[in-house]
Amino acid sequence: MIIGLTGRIAGGKGVASDFFRAKGFEYLSLSNEVREEANKRGLPLERKSLQDLGNLMRKEEGSSVLAKRVIKKIKKKKNYVIDGIRNSGEVEELRKVFKSKFILISIDADLRIRWKNAKNRAKESDPKTFKEFLKADKRDFKENSQNGQQVKKCMEMADYALLNNGTIQELIAQLKLVYRQLNLDD
Repeated sequence: MIIGLTGRIAGGKGVASDFFRAKGFEYLSLSNEVREEANKRGLPLERKSLQDLGNLMRKEEGSSVLAKRVIKKIKKKKNYVIDGIRNSGEVEELRKVFKSKFILISIDADLRIRWKNAKNRAKESDPKTFKEFLKADKRDFKENSQNGQQVKKCMEMADYALLNNGTIQELIAQLKLVYRQLNLDD
């Protein structure tokens, strides 16, 4: 089984990936593919720079380039959780390759909750001010370019849509329900 995660910045995808890792899933991240490329090119790891690089990679190599890179790392007979899906071409490629074995989960939360989450996690690539957060969120959610950030479109393609406006325990309860519905319960 391949679980894909999509959603807005700081919406709870990290909690979801931790949940699936605790269930024995191997973790892969499309964002890490971009970070690796940024390191190779000597580029900064700020969100805007990473967004720009991801867009450039999709422009140069096709909208599914990041999905194709992680697909090469996937071994049969293992379960994987793939974080950081931000372009519909990535979803399409994963569905083409894994068919019904690929399940996409979107996770979202209200803006203020996501801003609080971003401040609390203090990721290097996260915006430092609310204004920067709004700008990055808007860009991440709905770019009009075929090779850009298309989180909104990815969320619309999801098999499951979770809303994370409560506690972490409430999000985990939703994830457990999805896990059971997929007949993965151990």
